[in-house]
Amino acid sequence: MKQRTRKILLQCVGWFFVALGAIGAVLPVLPTTPFLLIALWAFSQSSERFHYWLLNHRMFGPPLQAWEAHGIIPMRAKVIALSTMTLSASVIIIFTQTPWYAVAGMLGFMSIGAIFITTRPSKIPSTE
Repeated sequence: MKQRTRKILLQCVGWFFVALGAIGAVLPVLPTTPFLLIALWAFSQSSERFHYWLLNHRMFGPPLQAWEAHGIIPMRAKVIALSTMTLSASVIIIFTQTPWYAVAGMLGFMSIGAIFITTRPSKIPSTE
């Protein structure tokens, strides 16, 4: 019973993040790929059928396949992510009265994310 409950919960998580990813495909302020990566992971733990469906989806599948096979983050996604981080940090620093320690924490977490993003490959490695 516990295993079945876990699978159902992970499927719910997967579909929740598929929905967020689909909304993110339409709204520029919401990311798509990170949500779909979470959904892909949840489905990989709970449903072969849903995992296969998402991985082979005509619109969402190619970047997920590139990530799963090679850990690739396309250059366009990197530019969007880093630009969004920079814009968000700038708005908070310039237009709010956020305490320095909160700004430092935010910048620290953003830096970790930026380092992760920039150190992933942008293209499939050549086999030459």
